[in-house]
This record gives sequence, C-alpha cells and structure tokens, in this order.
Amino acid sequence: MPDISKINKEVVTKFYNDVFIRHDMSKLDTYMRDDYIQHNQDCPQGKAGFVEFFNVIFKAVPDFSSTLKKMVAEGDIVMAFSRTTGTHTGGEWLGKEADGAALDYDVVDIFRVQGGKIAEHWDVADTFTFFRQLGVIDLRMKD
Repeated sequence: MPDISKINKEVVTKFYNDVFIRHDMSKLDTYMRDDYIQHNQDCPQGKAGFVEFFNVIFKAVPDFSSTLKKMVAEGDIVMAFSRTTGTHTGGEWLGKEADGAALDYDVVDIFRVQGGKIAEHWDVADTFTFFRQLGVIDLRMKD
C-alpha cells in the first residue's frame, strides 16, 4: 500500500520548487486542482486566482524565493514551514514604490491534497516582519 503522506509531501515539494523558486506556472495543472480553495483572504479563489496573485508578487519581487525548512504530512494534510526572501525591485506594490527593500520572513502553509493535487490551502505568515521590511509599517517614534 502506498504511503499517501509521503506522496503528498512530494507533490508539495515539487510545487514549491517549480512555483516559488523557479516562478514556473506552466506545471501548475500537475500540482493544483482547478477548483482549488484558498483560505487566505488576500488571494483570489481557484487556480486562476492563485496565478493572478503570484504573478503580481513575482513582478514586484523578481528574486522571490521560498526555502522549505520543515515539512510534516499526515494523510491528506501537508504542513510546510518555509523562509521567504526577495527584493522589492519591480515597481509599485502594496502602495509602495520599488526601493530595493530586502524581504526575509517565515511562512507556514497548510495544504490539503486530493487525488495527487493541491485542493485547499491555509497559511500563517509573519506579516508584521514582512510589512516592516517593505516599509509599510514604520516603527520609529514620532515627536
């Protein structure tokens, strides 16, 4: 009997490598269902919404990369802890002009895999660090 947890980890690992490191959306049909459910309110629903969301990010942060630190799987659930890095050099994004801001923050992604494809996603990101590095949050004391 196949180890479904191991198979699902392999799907998510290949997904990370192709999409978040190589920025290659051409294999997305291999990894993601068309009716993919996104639980991050900032990202539109479905595979098309995912592509739209990340194409904007990859344009703003051309060197965007996500390095897997730890992955745990049980049945149809895969949890991945990663470090996201990049440099905001690609124009206006999230109300900020590109100024070379270095980004380096942690993300936990939780995927539900169904039939060998990602069917559902939740995430928890260190958005405080992300927005501080991007310059959206200024922590300096004002007089």
